[in-house]
Amino acid sequence: MRIEFVTDTFPPDVNGVAMTLGRLTSCLKSRGHYIHVIHTGESAACGETKKYSVSLPGYQEVRVGLPSPLKLRKRWKKKRPDAIYVATESPLGVSAIKAAREMGIPVVSGFHTNFHQYLQKYSLGKMQKPAMGYLRRVHSKADCTFAPSQNVVDMLKEEGFEKVKLLGRGVDTNLFNPSKRCAVLRSEWGARAETPVVVIVGRVAPEKNLDFAMDIVREMRARIPDTKAVVVGDGPSREKLAQDNGDVQFVGVKTNEELAKHYASADILLFPSETETFGNVLLEGMASGLITVSYEYAASALHVKHGENGLQARFGDEDSYLEQSIRALGQLRNDQMKDLARRAVLEMSWDKIAQNFEDHIQEVIQEKPVTQRRVKNKRTLKLRSLFLSDIHLGTADSKTREVVQVLKSVRCERIYLNGDIIDGWALKRGAKWRKSHTKVIRLLLKKMEKEGCELIYLRGNHDDFLERILPVDIGGMKVVKECYHEAVNGDRYLVIHGDGFDSVSTNHKWLANLGAVGYDFLLGVNRFYNKYRAWRGKEYFSLSKVVKAKVKSAVSFVDSYEEKLQGLAKAKNCQGIICGHIHTPADKQVGDIHYLNSGDWVETMSCILEHEDGKLEVVTYEDLMKELEIRPSEPIEDEDLEESPMEAIRGTAVARDLVARV
Repeated sequence: MRIEFVTDTFPPDVNGVAMTLGRLTSCLKSRGHYIHVIHTGESAACGETKKYSVSLPGYQEVRVGLPSPLKLRKRWKKKRPDAIYVATESPLGVSAIKAAREMGIPVVSGFHTNFHQYLQKYSLGKMQKPAMGYLRRVHSKADCTFAPSQNVVDMLKEEGFEKVKLLGRGVDTNLFNPSKRCAVLRSEWGARAETPVVVIVGRVAPEKNLDFAMDIVREMRARIPDTKAVVVGDGPSREKLAQDNGDVQFVGVKTNEELAKHYASADILLFPSETETFGNVLLEGMASGLITVSYEYAASALHVKHGENGLQARFGDEDSYLEQSIRALGQLRNDQMKDLARRAVLEMSWDKIAQNFEDHIQEVIQEKPVTQRRVKNKRTLKLRSLFLSDIHLGTADSKTREVVQVLKSVRCERIYLNGDIIDGWALKRGAKWRKSHTKVIRLLLKKMEKEGCELIYLRGNHDDFLERILPVDIGGMKVVKECYHEAVNGDRYLVIHGDGFDSVSTNHKWLANLGAVGYDFLLGVNRFYNKYRAWRGKEYFSLSKVVKAKVKSAVSFVDSYEEKLQGLAKAKNCQGIICGHIHTPADKQVGDIHYLNSGDWVETMSCILEHEDGKLEVVTYEDLMKELEIRPSEPIEDEDLEESPMEAIRGTAVARDLVARV
């Protein structure tokens, strides 16, 4: 299977969630699955993608992933996973769940952290109920939620969570092993062979109940003054705890062999946390042959048999925990308890957990069949001709994905590119050429070279750089200023961009450039406004359309423009005219002249189709997709490319012919 993980934390981060995901993904890869991890952090290794994040104020170790819906959709459209696992409930995780649902990809969430319980430890108890409500809403959007222990499963179901499955945790018993005990390390702690060493492992933070742990250590020292205490880990509480407890050694974060050596060199593991969803530390301590003291919940409830392989206190009962901690001092020579602790976790391999994960994912996939695969045309529309104009490649507002989908959906004898296909004005102003712009050009050339489609490019005002080479035939593509199209019934149509009948474009180019800048600004405002409307669930809104419809001078300009072109068609002895330029699609009969305007691919997303029976029709992208029974594309975030429009045609017959002419 192809499974993608989305998380705010991943190795080399040092915490239970990162460790769990690192072990799980490694085992899944060894079982032959393709695994890719999308995470926050400073860097990303092979098979990983880094996403932006912000650190939690006052808790720099914790990062919150920022939402990335467009890039996630783009990635998953290109390489659709069989399932997605979202491990954290941050904005990044929420956007991943939403994107997966919209694309019909099975998505599973993981409940790794009791954030709602942490709030009490940070004096934000009143926020617990809203926090749980938020978590419930997030996980309800997933097809299933994995929880690490039965008590967490029960708790979530009581809180109204649905479709919760148990997915336990494993432990590497080869790494965490009593044989790693080190006399040199113990001597560094000031411990003799018979000295009791108490170890506390984990994040040094308020939610880990470490103030209480320090009280326990003091009580244990009151019984055996030689007792040593070592805290392994780091976090926001470390500095204060170290200042207040000078006789406790805070050694910082330890990983892999160093961590295993610290476990095995101790005698007792204190695990006083009351907010764990599982508690990997407890399993690591048991595998290392320690006497463990824990509250009876999560991992302890699953794997500790009180008095046999470890010691348990009633959950939340501090007096009970103190009693069991003092009792642990009398069990230092209880080799049977230590041996049983290790035996209890020997069969808990991560490979078994990966197999359970795999089985659960398969169940989710079977319960929810993939409903939307990568867009595939149910049928291809056969045409005589396709007329496209005003695509404005080179601008941020060019609807290139929609153009590509139209080109892939039709087969035609010829394509008329009726001006302003490449926006030379915008590129001169420093606009960035994008990957999707290159795709449009390559697809057009592919249709010409592979499908035998005739390509006719008519100069517009924004691509007036073509003026110096007109007319020319480059690699089979004709580049002209105007041409004639003969319909099935014999009618002649003049095909022309139409900027020659716009006095501003022809006589006052500086003013036209100024207008283009203003129009780009209006489109930029429109782009951000429509992101807000999309977030509100509303349809696309065009500010420029409203301006054209409301402003009298704009309306009169369009009317005058149409009249002039109809007069030109009549003067050229044509029965119709096909143009673009003003971004206003039209199909009207005025007297003897059939006036057609193909619109644009910045806002209206319209074109002209000539069907095999000769019918000429102006259609919008949305209507065409409905006719072909194709779900319209969603917008994507484009990548900037260090290439030019000319580099996009490298290797084609057009490029070879152009080089020969130069």
